Amino acid sequence: MRIIELESRTPEKLDRLLEIWERSVRATHSFLSGGEVEAIKAYVPQAMRDIPHLVVAEDEGGDPAGFLGAGGRRLEMLFLLPEARGKGLGRALLQYGVERYDLREVTVNEQNLQARGFYERMGFRVYRRTETDEQGGPYPLLYMRL
Repeated sequence: MRIIELESRTPEKLDRLLEIWERSVRATHSFLSGGEVEAIKAYVPQAMRDIPHLVVAEDEGGDPAGFLGAGGRRLEMLFLLPEARGKGLGRALLQYGVERYDLREVTVNEQNLQARGFYERMGFRVYRRTETDEQGGPYPLLYMRL
């Protein structure tokens, strides 16, 4: 596995990362309907273009298996292919982000128990909770700090 900062954000590369995003979300965000996933998906490419740091984990063949997006000291996105989960890839990406960009905060959906558990194992702790997500949907958010 090789971790690299994506310098060139070509449409082809972003399409590959969008595929990872969608597969990851569908595997871990069972609280979202298919329509909600599709609505969110429309905004993801722009978010990937705008995020200051986009870091990709590539397998031995050079194909992306996961990615991290960071801005400031905040982890904005961390998504893995479902088959890559549980193998240390998320840990490696997050550690890279913490060491390289001094990441200290993340926001996670309360219903995403796997993500919350992962971040807690990595040392993050909840400091704030909201009743709704940032769009006003019925999805409480947990704000966590390292």
